[in-house]
Amino acid sequence: MIRLLRYLLLALLAICLLTVAIANREPVTLQALPQDLGLFLGLSWSIRLPLFLVIFGGIGVGLLVGFFWEWARESKHRTTALTTAREVARLEREVTRLRAARPEPEDEVLALLEPKQKAG
Repeated sequence: MIRLLRYLLLALLAICLLTVAIANREPVTLQALPQDLGLFLGLSWSIRLPLFLVIFGGIGVGLLVGFFWEWARESKHRTTALTTAREVARLEREVTRLRAARPEPEDEVLALLEPKQKAG
């Protein structure tokens, strides 16, 4: 049911994007600099593209910038998680080593509480 709903929403999104693309096929001119500044500097780079490519390209660039920004913002959390995981692994190794070095408990109650050693 959820898969069908997801495919339905994707089809609806595709139809909307196709409609926008068909409605905006007219070519537009993109310029790197304002016309007066381009003439002053001697640079007048421009390109003609269909408007829908400009719209979809802007959305794509915005998504990429947002993904990169979020990845950079969360780097401190990833570093903390990695440090914590290494510390947990080190402490687990130490606990295993200490349990192996300790003699069996003499008290029956303590023997019931201690985890059983795996036969290996």
